[in-house]
Formats: sequence, C-alpha cells, structure tokens
Amino acid sequence: MDTEAQHTERDPSSDTDSSGTEEGSRSARVSGDSGRAPEDSARGSDDSARGSEETERTPSWRRTALVGGACVVFLLLLSHFVIQPFLIPSGSMEPTLRVGDRILVNKLAYRFGSEPARGDVVVFDGTGSFVREQPRGNPVTGLLHDGAAALGLAEPDETDFVKRVVGVGGDRVVCCDKDGRLTVNGVPVQERYVMLGDRPSSVPFDIVVPQDRLWVMGDHRSQSSDSRDHLGNPGGGMVPVDKVVGRADWIAWPFGRWSTVPGTDAFDAVPAPPAGGHGAGAHG
Repeated sequence: MDTEAQHTERDPSSDTDSSGTEEGSRSARVSGDSGRAPEDSARGSDDSARGSEETERTPSWRRTALVGGACVVFLLLLSHFVIQPFLIPSGSMEPTLRVGDRILVNKLAYRFGSEPARGDVVVFDGTGSFVREQPRGNPVTGLLHDGAAALGLAEPDETDFVKRVVGVGGDRVVCCDKDGRLTVNGVPVQERYVMLGDRPSSVPFDIVVPQDRLWVMGDHRSQSSDSRDHLGNPGGGMVPVDKVVGRADWIAWPFGRWSTVPGTDAFDAVPAPPAGGHGAGAHG
C-alpha cells in the first residue's frame, strides 16, 4: 500500500512535471515560431514591394515610350503640313542666314491662294531646275535621313535649296544697269540684303520669267549657286512655283539669333509686268 501510495503520490507529480515539460516545450515552440514570424513577414513584404514596383515600372516605361512616339509622330506631321525646321548648310544666304542656323519654314504661306512675292526667302525643291533627278540610295537610310531633316536635326536633301525671290512670272530681270544695279521691269533695285562687298552679279543676264516660275538668287552673290548658274539648263534656272516648300519666316536657333527673317522693301517701287509682256530683246 505504501508502494501504491508512493506511486499514487508520485504519479500526479510526474504528470504535472510532464505536463509542465510539454507545456514548456509547446511554449518554446510557439515562442520560437513567433520569433521567426517577423523575419518571414518582412521578407514577404519586401517581395511584395519588389513585385509591385516591377509591375508599376513596366507600364511606366510603356507610357514613356508611347508618349515619346506620339510626340515624334506629332512633330513629323507638323513638319510635313505646317512648319518645317530647316538647317542652313552653306553661306549662300549670308548675311541674312548663316551656316548652322535653323529656320522655320511656313508651309501654309502659299497654300490658300497666295504666291511667292519678290523679296521672299523661300525653300524649294530644285529637282528638274537646279539638279537632275537622281536615283535614291538605301531606302531605310533615306527614310531615317528624311525624318531627321524634317526635324531640323540633319542637313536637308541635296535637292532642297533656300534662296530669295527676285523675279516672279512675267517680270523682266536684268543685270546690270550703268550703275551696276539689278533692275526688275526697268526699275533699279537697292539690294541692301546683299553681302557687303558683293556685286549684284558678276554674270550679266537679261531674262523674262515665265508664268508660274520664279527667278531666285542668294544674298551672298559671290558664293551662291542660283538661277544665274542654270541659264543654259532646261527651264533656264527658273523654279516652278509648285516646287516651293514654303517661306522662311523665323530663325529659331541658335538662341541668340532667334528672330523673324528680315523682310525687305527693295521691290516696293517695282511695277507689275505689262499685260502684253515685255518686248523683244529679253531671253529666258
């Protein structure tokens, strides 16, 4: 009985001890688990943050690309139909336009019934008048160049020129009179825009401009290849009006040169050509 009693007395204590041990182990496990939970939680939060960041980054790049593409398309359309930047590659229009100037060409200037006037500075396609049509090279390279030129980032095509209109359809343009001046319809023209030290022309000429054509010259006469240099070519150096790209209205770059392209009153006194045309003696 004593033994039984001892066993009986010992059993509760054993149970208590084992219960305590189990509870302690359970507590240890629980506390161990709870100790690891913040790390796992933090790791999960970081993964979630990275995932959401990557998710946000992808649409952001797409949006940037779409906006950039839309801007380029808009600028190309604007350049094609309204205003085109044009890089000046030579000194043929000095002092009015300098090498490296970027001008803005107004393509709407002659779209609604208006036509180029004497004194206007125009950009035109010289194919068939100043240059013969040449076969295109690599179409991809040509497309990239045309796109860059349309944005004013590259030199224009070799067929594009910028000159000043000196004679319009029906005008008789002569150089030079006894005082060395160019005359239009018999009236001497004071060309103050011509490069200082240059003569109006070192090449004598007497031409009548056909209807729908233009006689054009550079302001830096000694450095300009213009209508005078193509007198013997088909068309006699005259530029068809429908080949005019637009009127050079603004100098946009460099920033210090920002201004409108200066106008001129040199032709204000020139009368309209006679209705019956000019008499014999003129050639074109």
